[in-house]
Amino acid sequence: MVLLVVSIAIIVAYIWLIFFPPLIGVDLFLLKLTGAVAVAIIFAIIGWIGYTLATTPPPKPIEEIEKEIESELKKAETKEQEKPS
Repeated sequence: MVLLVVSIAIIVAYIWLIFFPPLIGVDLFLLKLTGAVAVAIIFAIIGWIGYTLATTPPPKPIEEIEKEIESELKKAETKEQEKPS
């Protein structure tokens, strides 16, 4: 509930400062600040995605995974055969 009230207060203050600025130039400054923050956030997200793509190691080839599964199955089969019934 607090977040809702704070959000509404910020929205009202923002709109008031844009359309009825108390000082000359406050509206232009606020628009420039909003645009700069929006652009910075967008490019920070793009940079984070690029960094993640560049630093994440590639997955193993499917053939290697299949070989690992086959070897595990063989180990499991040999263990079952070694157990006396």
